[in-house]
Amino acid sequence: MSDAPGPLQAVLFVCSMNAVRSPIAEGLARLRYGKRLYVDSAGLVKTERDGFALAVLREAGIDLHDDEPNAFEDIECESFDLVVALSHEAYRRAEELLRMSSVEIRYWPIEDATQVGGSREQRLEAFRRVRDTIDRHLREEIGPRVKV
Repeated sequence: MSDAPGPLQAVLFVCSMNAVRSPIAEGLARLRYGKRLYVDSAGLVKTERDGFALAVLREAGIDLHDDEPNAFEDIECESFDLVVALSHEAYRRAEELLRMSSVEIRYWPIEDATQVGGSREQRLEAFRRVRDTIDRHLREEIGPRVKV
């Protein structure tokens, strides 16, 4: 019997507010894996998308302007193969909600770019770091598990 994780068909990204990290992950995963992987995102609290997050997604050719934020409690989590938590609070909540299910849970500790101050360019750079870090995780951890 192998302990290697199986192929993925559906991934949910969850963070604190579904405003920055989880929508960035959703947008990048959709761009990278297209119709080969169902992707969604949610937050512990549903709030509007962050303008800087939308800007760095647009730089990557992704437009999530019309995508509506979701609350974690409104998502049918058991229908996903994998839930990726992008904040510690989201990880704890996912573990609590999914402890009796077979859904795999991963935690990617991603910087909270909203906590970075400075000029507009310095703040954008923090959001770009988040985008690029998430993209690296997608390529290394999700990509090998998506069917070709």
